[in-house]
Amino acid sequence: MVKMASTEEQDRKIVLEFCHLLEKSKQLFNGLRDLPQYGHRQWQAYFGRTFDVYTKLWKFQQQHRLVLDSKYGLKRWQIGEIASKIGQLYYHYYLRTSETNYLNEAYSFYAAIRGRAYYSRAIKEDRPDLMVKKLRYYARFIVVCLLLKKMKLVRELVIELERQIQEYTTTYEPEDQLEWSLVLEEIKGFIKAESAVAVLHADTNPIVLSHRLSPLTTPPCERTPHMTLSLQEILIVGSACEQAKFSELTMDMFRMLQTLEREPTDAMHPMIGHPMAHGGPHDASPAASRMPPYGVPGSKGYVENGERRAMRDNPHKYLLYKPSLSQLMVFLSSGFKELPPGGALLLYMSADGCFSTTKHPQDYGYELGGLATSVKRDAVDSGLSVRGKSSAGYKEPHCLYPGDLYPYTRRPLFIIIDSDNSFVFQHIPRYFGQPLVILMSPQDVPASYQDLQHHGSLFTLFLHSPMTAMCYICNVGDVPIHHWERCQNYVDRFVTEASRLVTRCRMDEIEQGIGYIDSSYVQFFGDDFLRTLILRFVFCDVALRLHRGFRGRHQRPRCEPPLPGPELLEHPSLAHIVLQLATALDVRGHFVEGPEGD
Repeated sequence: MVKMASTEEQDRKIVLEFCHLLEKSKQLFNGLRDLPQYGHRQWQAYFGRTFDVYTKLWKFQQQHRLVLDSKYGLKRWQIGEIASKIGQLYYHYYLRTSETNYLNEAYSFYAAIRGRAYYSRAIKEDRPDLMVKKLRYYARFIVVCLLLKKMKLVRELVIELERQIQEYTTTYEPEDQLEWSLVLEEIKGFIKAESAVAVLHADTNPIVLSHRLSPLTTPPCERTPHMTLSLQEILIVGSACEQAKFSELTMDMFRMLQTLEREPTDAMHPMIGHPMAHGGPHDASPAASRMPPYGVPGSKGYVENGERRAMRDNPHKYLLYKPSLSQLMVFLSSGFKELPPGGALLLYMSADGCFSTTKHPQDYGYELGGLATSVKRDAVDSGLSVRGKSSAGYKEPHCLYPGDLYPYTRRPLFIIIDSDNSFVFQHIPRYFGQPLVILMSPQDVPASYQDLQHHGSLFTLFLHSPMTAMCYICNVGDVPIHHWERCQNYVDRFVTEASRLVTRCRMDEIEQGIGYIDSSYVQFFGDDFLRTLILRFVFCDVALRLHRGFRGRHQRPRCEPPLPGPELLEHPSLAHIVLQLATALDVRGHFVEGPEGD
């Protein structure tokens, strides 16, 4: 009897400890919502504590599963909920650090939930809130798979999500069924828009290509002592109203986000302290766990602050979907504040234009209009509107004007504007003598391409994947993989030649005073990401300049400071490579007369 009582007491302690860890984990998880989304140091310690509790909770339920099953009534959906929150933790840690290896961690947890069917009996619980958790899990898993380019799995998950939504709405007739139908439409539209050009196997099945930076795709560079800057902080803003989006990611944001990340590394070691690294009597580890670059957040192996920055693979970035102007300025100020010595800040904005009707502007900072940051409207009639006219002299409050960026030119600043009002940003002065480059999209596209703007901006597509954009402007819908690789070689040749010309222009300027290229470009050119963006901009300019369909000046991009024309943008060798590529794609007729490629 004494032994039985002792066992029951031990079981009771196990249940109480589990309940304590479960409640503590929920409190910490809910507290994440109150953490500032900007800055680096404010949230790291809190995330560490949260990871630590979830690590203990996961191991505890594995070690004591039999007792928890019999004495607590632990259900599989509850295990799935814990795993789902750990996946969310890793995803949000990826968003805050920009390190793609944390995406792999989020994926391993989400995939384990699906593989072990933790939510399979959720519908039998007669709890609509549990079904909503299941649907949200699917939506989050789809986002992670999209970012990891696991498109085959994305399509499978969408089919499963559609089936689950149907089951949910049929069983409960909930008030939010329209919202879930819209979520499903959004993701289907996003997938369709994302596949701008299909690259095909020999058996005509599509191949998914990654466009993140890798050692094979990093443009070559003859480095000079003037190349002193590295990209450290990024702000990606998506405010285009009519563009495909999913989970607060527009298509332009989705593409630029990947463009500014390196390919996740595969050579990882088993993760120290990984919440799923130790199996139990019911579950094995979900996958071969992998150590993130700085250890598990919250563990002893995690490296803090300055050392963390030194080891980072990717620049830190913020993602803002249709922010208010105040939000935009706060995040921009935070990125500015966090810049280390020798660091550069990049602002990328994809947005609709706010247009002014001022006929004789005297202040280029505020009288030419700007970019709509959000669709919110104040009660007072505004003086500017998206695609509208001014009235009563008021200025649009939710508009980013060129003048708003003047204070941030105190530090090295790289600006990319993708908008139908982009050119108003070409007048930003360099009051502080710091490096400043502004890449501006065409303000207009030919009528035949305007219906496709929903699928994402052409300019951003050029910066993301020049080869895809080249196919896009020539109406090439699919390309066999062997042909794609052959054509990609021309793009690589172009980038290599353009890189050589940029460096040569600078040397000519120093030695002979000719072929001037602004020193800002050279200072930014030493950074792999910024060099890639500059050279892809050059490809975009040359390709559109030669394309018969893009004839007006407003249909081609601009940059400030200007890149030298004959020495770079109009250099015969660059034009020749683009025309060779057009010949290889069998679309030579889309381009002006010139030398035929070999």
